[in-house]
Amino acid sequence: MTEFTKRPDGLIVPAGINRRGFLAGTAALGIAAGLGSSLVGGEARAQEPKRGGHLKLGLDGGATTDSLDPASYSGSVSFVIGHLWGDTLVESHPETGAPLPSIASSWESSADASVWTFRIRKDIAFHDGRKLAVADVIATLKRHSDEGSKSGALGLMRSVKAIEENAGDLVLTLTEGNADLPLLLTDYHLIIQPDGGVDNPASPVGTGPYKLASYEAGIRATFEKNTADWRSDRGYVDSVEIIVMNDTTARIAALSSGQVHFINGVEPKTVPLLKRAPRVEILQTSGKGFYSFLMHCDTSPFDNNDLRLALKYAIDRQAILDRVLGGFGTLGNDYPVNENYALAPEGIEQRAYDPDKAAFHYKKSGHDRPILLRTSDAAFPGAVDASVLFQESARKAGIEIEVRREPEDGYWTNVWNVQPFCASYWGGRPTQDSRYSTSYLSSAEWNDTRFKREDFDKLLLQARSELDEAKRKALYHTMALMVRDEGGLILPVFNDYVNAASASLKGFVHDIGNDLSNGYVGSRVWFDS
Repeated sequence: MTEFTKRPDGLIVPAGINRRGFLAGTAALGIAAGLGSSLVGGEARAQEPKRGGHLKLGLDGGATTDSLDPASYSGSVSFVIGHLWGDTLVESHPETGAPLPSIASSWESSADASVWTFRIRKDIAFHDGRKLAVADVIATLKRHSDEGSKSGALGLMRSVKAIEENAGDLVLTLTEGNADLPLLLTDYHLIIQPDGGVDNPASPVGTGPYKLASYEAGIRATFEKNTADWRSDRGYVDSVEIIVMNDTTARIAALSSGQVHFINGVEPKTVPLLKRAPRVEILQTSGKGFYSFLMHCDTSPFDNNDLRLALKYAIDRQAILDRVLGGFGTLGNDYPVNENYALAPEGIEQRAYDPDKAAFHYKKSGHDRPILLRTSDAAFPGAVDASVLFQESARKAGIEIEVRREPEDGYWTNVWNVQPFCASYWGGRPTQDSRYSTSYLSSAEWNDTRFKREDFDKLLLQARSELDEAKRKALYHTMALMVRDEGGLILPVFNDYVNAASASLKGFVHDIGNDLSNGYVGSRVWFDS
């Protein structure tokens, strides 16, 4: 059983191992030490956190249809709300993405990674005073495993065959080995609730650092400090207020005038404006999300790999990075994994804009008609501009792309995963396995490029249960090449997360897991005065 302990310097390490030994012994696994804001160096630890104050967050991504049931969480506002009032079994390291203890203090697996045992903390109470028990964890996971739950975590839980208690520990038995299981349990839908939330799934009673005080869906949510919180390195402010601000201009005005202390979803074109505001800081975080164009590999003319290659060589990635993202990102290489993922492929040549190669493959494909690309800024900020840049760069290779702007309303229902060539966006996933399983496994519901290969599926399942890190990395390298050279994904750029805050706000943790400090922004920051 992997036990963790907290050193006097705030470092989280396996019990009985010093820092040097821990880092040396876990380097191959991509595991680094720490938990919460106490693990991060640099600016976040430049001064000791101060307590007190009322934090106001102006956030995009809320709707009047939002629910407090974690199973239904999807937008940014719900993402942050859940992390304020609730906890998951496992968290992830903000710099490496490695699994770290939360409600589960430690875990171990069988040799084939098909049976996992988690030790549950015994010193945690829910907001209503009830002691957390293994039974609550079991009920929570079973609720999200129910085919009728419509939980956002249902796909992750389908591989769990049995959820049981054994001698006070949680035991999960899988249908097949999965070396990434602890990271899958970081999913923000899997917030542990009393009795699993079965009787009242929308009741925000959890074990998190804050208690919900008031809630108006799509408008506002307020929180008060949980004075009985089981951690010492979270919840520095006395209260948190989330104000839903879906309009970019409204968010910028609110931060610039001091009405809020933090905003998300800062568009690159607005960064110069924000930089002119006094005492405003831009927070740029590298992540795993990407802007893309998707081709259905089973639909003409995109069922021709030469045409797919022609389009991949015909896009000017650097122009999109510079002119659409304003430099807030990194170049993509037509597979959905970057260096922020553990065991990321290395040594794969960066695909560059090459009109000559594009023209070669285009001629070889035999296609000679305009290609319809559907787009909308609903796909990603600047998607229409990116599509026009794509059209211009492809024209130099003799490829005519017809850009059709679709309505933002209904784009994700009527265009994405429906039409054979369109603009799209994907957020990051905890692991390479979950990234590929979500949209590249032949049976995946969201296989939005229609990339269906039995040989790829076999590699994915093999890598999932492979505990040897070197062998697993080699498998992922092969998979990346298959998607890059034969798939329907055109991935020009990985986008950075761009937020902004008042200069008085300190401690923001740049977390590669996801935007908004992986949802923990409300409990990680503090005021310097």
